[in-house]
Amino acid sequence: MIIDHLDEPLPGSSLRSTPPGDTYTDPEIFAQEQAAIFEKMWNCVLRADSLPSAGEWKKVTIGREEIIVVRTRRSGIAAYYNVCRHRGMRVCTTDQGRSKTLQCGYHAWTYALEGELVAAPNLTSMPDVDNKAYGLRPVHVREWLGYVWVCLADIPPDFDQAVLGEVRTSFGEVESIDNYGIENLACGETKTYDVQANWKLIIENFMECYHCATIHPELTEVIPEFADGLASQRENGEVHGAAFGSEIDGFTVDGSSGVSELPAIAPDQERKYYAITVRPQVFINTVPDHVILHRMFPVSESRTIVECDWLFLPEVVEQIRAGSLDVSKSVELFHRVNQQDFEACEQTQPSMSSKVYASGGALVPSEHHISEFHDWWYEALGWRAPKEARDEQATAAQASR
Repeated sequence: MIIDHLDEPLPGSSLRSTPPGDTYTDPEIFAQEQAAIFEKMWNCVLRADSLPSAGEWKKVTIGREEIIVVRTRRSGIAAYYNVCRHRGMRVCTTDQGRSKTLQCGYHAWTYALEGELVAAPNLTSMPDVDNKAYGLRPVHVREWLGYVWVCLADIPPDFDQAVLGEVRTSFGEVESIDNYGIENLACGETKTYDVQANWKLIIENFMECYHCATIHPELTEVIPEFADGLASQRENGEVHGAAFGSEIDGFTVDGSSGVSELPAIAPDQERKYYAITVRPQVFINTVPDHVILHRMFPVSESRTIVECDWLFLPEVVEQIRAGSLDVSKSVELFHRVNQQDFEACEQTQPSMSSKVYASGGALVPSEHHISEFHDWWYEALGWRAPKEARDEQATAAQASR
């Protein structure tokens, strides 16, 4: 459950419109989203520690492109388009591996881990070939919170504004999330969900809690204020964390105690749940003893892969792997939330193509902040946002008085 920014109820009608149904079902619109959003913005793709040694690599798909993420010998983690510069065959044809070089299986063009072309049949007879110019095409890479973030744009958005800005919206300052030491945590559990729904439905679901009392009994037991249907991390302009119930000991499926508390969290982060949406595809959920991070990978207009990590202190993960500590109750709470949310999205997706939903649906006041996401989406695609129409209507109404 992601809580987004809502300072106060917004003026005007109690209901606001959503985008039309075909924006969730049209393959052409999805292709535009891939090009204008996922292939232009920063995407969180994998844990940096999942590539511990030089030569280890994994494939990821961003938008319509397949990318190799590899740990190099000299320059840390790098990322390249998975396209041989000779005739275009995929260089890496399995999901992951470890090798001294990256070699295309078609004509044996071979690339160093740092990307340059180092060998090819008869290469010595072609002295004019520039090994760097014909190396693997790189993509921009950043590491943050222990994750690898990549951007396919020729000129990427400023990371501080595009990514860290989302943290400031939810936490007030970047230092607040630093208290959780996410980059030093270890992954105790990962679950992958194949959701038969449009990615925007998933984001909209995570941004509101109007549905919480209906489909999240375990979550509202642990965090009673969610049952009221409000999803705001701001209260009177101040950062607001959702408090555990008075009889609740931990963020677990039955409210029992969790594991060792993260050592550097602030007093106002104890017994509190905070969350961040990092557009376009990351959700970060923090509680006192662990962090839950979602990464979305849209596959089509009606299918989205979601990978969810549960992050704990390294010593906790060591005990989990040794079989001396059970964190299943901590994992199970958000796993159920995920299942409940994704089922709701899957039950919603078919109606997006109904004539009844051709003009879209409605947002109640506690969901009005979702229109901020819709405005962002329209702007990212270069389309006229409903916000502009609302502003024009307000200006016209003011002038007519």
